[in-house]
Amino acid sequence: MDRPFDEELRELRKKLLHMAAHVEEAITLAVRSLKERNGELAQEVFRGEEVTNDYDIAIDELGLRLLALRQPMASDLRFITSAMKIGSDLERIGDLAVNIAGRALQLLVVPPLKPLLDIPEMAAVTERMVRDAIKAFIDGDEALARDICQRDSIVDQYNDQIFRELLTYMMADPATISRAMNLTLVSRNLERIADHATNIAEDVIYIVSGKTIKHHAEEKAKAQAGAGAGEPSA
Repeated sequence: MDRPFDEELRELRKKLLHMAAHVEEAITLAVRSLKERNGELAQEVFRGEEVTNDYDIAIDELGLRLLALRQPMASDLRFITSAMKIGSDLERIGDLAVNIAGRALQLLVVPPLKPLLDIPEMAAVTERMVRDAIKAFIDGDEALARDICQRDSIVDQYNDQIFRELLTYMMADPATISRAMNLTLVSRNLERIADHATNIAEDVIYIVSGKTIKHHAEEKAKAQAGAGAGEPSA
């Protein structure tokens, strides 16, 4: 027979999965609203923001209750604390999707600056990172989580490339500055979404292995271990 604690852990996992699916849809709708110049899709993103916030609050409340009443140990403790952090990252991703939808609405009322090529490609990479981060969480897949962390640099390269291109438009014609800045901010928001997906992947690694890789902690630990091994014995 399952312990009541096991059922509560399953409920926490289920809430996270539902929140992740909702946030992933928000990203898709926000980018579509930009590509298709569709204001209704942007409004749909705005309407979904409250749902994201409600999930975030529910996950925090359940996590805190489990910590206070169940006093979990080891892997259960790692799962609960990481689940709460993942919920926070998903909430921020939802906010960033709202930001993209807002920029899409501003761009609706002006002629297109240029064909959208790089931003949709960047968005596809970013959306896949979020999707795979949640898959890694569901499956406890450390290898996939590490792969997601590597992909963050691809999104950074897109962000730099898009900024450089838009800068040439702004320098050539000041009348393009407003439109170019809105597109720059779309790119920046996608880059931040990828950062949060990376945070989730790092939390998955912590849940599965107990290893912390944030801020290059793993590399530093290996370097210190190597330095210690190289010291002569007394």
